[in-house]
Parts: sequence; structure tokens; C-alpha cells
Amino acid sequence: MAFERTLEYVEYPDSDLAMHLNKIYLKHRFEDIELYNDVVPALDILVPHFKIGLLSNGNSYPERCGLADRFDFVVFAQDVRVAKPDRRIFQITEQRAGCPLDQLLHVGDSLEQDVAGAHAAGAHTVWLNRDGLTNDTGIKADYEISSLTDLPAILEIP
Repeated sequence: MAFERTLEYVEYPDSDLAMHLNKIYLKHRFEDIELYNDVVPALDILVPHFKIGLLSNGNSYPERCGLADRFDFVVFAQDVRVAKPDRRIFQITEQRAGCPLDQLLHVGDSLEQDVAGAHAAGAHTVWLNRDGLTNDTGIKADYEISSLTDLPAILEIP
């Protein structure tokens, strides 16, 4: 456990304190998540038209943040032991989605992990750039949006 090792490193070994710190961390990490205002409205529009999946390197499980039954499948790096941008996690997603990578649209907020990773695997990409950051990386997404409410226009949903 990371807290136990950290306490040992600072020469204050205390397994009870480490367990307490871990409990507090997990509570805040997984139970205190606030969704962006555009998440539920975007899902409401997309779900009737597409198979929707969640691919994440570490965010909370959908049922822990009010999104139970919103996704057809989920792929979490900690569960499959491979993380974005590794091509293998996109291949696992391809299998769970039941369609080829060139038919997948991966939406993510990281140019390096989401956009570059999905492109390298053969998927289409959307960079969710909520903060209007300048892209000086050379990594190019197929689309760039500032809100998930922009997805229906990209996907030509009225």
C-alpha cells in the first residue's frame, strides 16, 4: 500500500494510520466526484444512436458517480493492466465494443494519452479541450470540442 510505504519512507511507520489515510483517499477519490454539466445531457442524446463505452486510465467507476447503466461497456486500465496510450487498451476496447477500431470515436481530454493513443491504434479522435488550451504538440485530433454538447453536431445527430 502506498501510504504504508510513504510513512515508512518518512520514518513514521504506522499501519493503522496508513489504512486510515487510504480509506479517506478512496472516499474522496471515488465518492466525491462531480460530473461536468454537459455529461448527462450528451449521454442522453448519444445513447439512443450509438453503443457507448467508457475507457479510462483511472477515473471512477460509473456506478460511483451517478452513471450506472449509461455505458454498454467499460474498460479501466487498472482492470486490464494496460493503460492509454498503449495500443493494447484500444484493442481491448475494440473487442468489447464489437466493432473495428476504424469505427470507434474516442473522446478524451489528453492529447498524448487519448488522441495520440487512439490514432496510433486506428480509431477516430475528439480532443475535449474544455479550457481552450493551445495545441503546440504536433498531435492532431480529428475533431476538437470544448463541451460534450458539441458531439451531436460532429456525429450529425439532429
